[in-house]
Amino acid sequence: MEAKPWRERVREEDELVEQLQRLVSESATRRAQALLEGVAELGTVADVARELDKSWNAVDAAIKKQQKKRRPHGRATTE
Repeated sequence: MEAKPWRERVREEDELVEQLQRLVSESATRRAQALLEGVAELGTVADVARELDKSWNAVDAAIKKQQKKRRPHGRATTE
């Protein structure tokens, strides 16, 4: 059995990387939404962090990263 040409293997791996990056991005969005639901239920980011045994900064950064992705480019918010 002959191996696939290297160009074809690189192309396939590039497609796989793109697919995985999309999946990670979609997962991060769903995770941030769940964290926001936790904040709504428990009251604060710190409470959610304690519940999950995560740092406050990690929870806050995950939420803010997704909120930043949703904002229209070039428009500041007053939050």
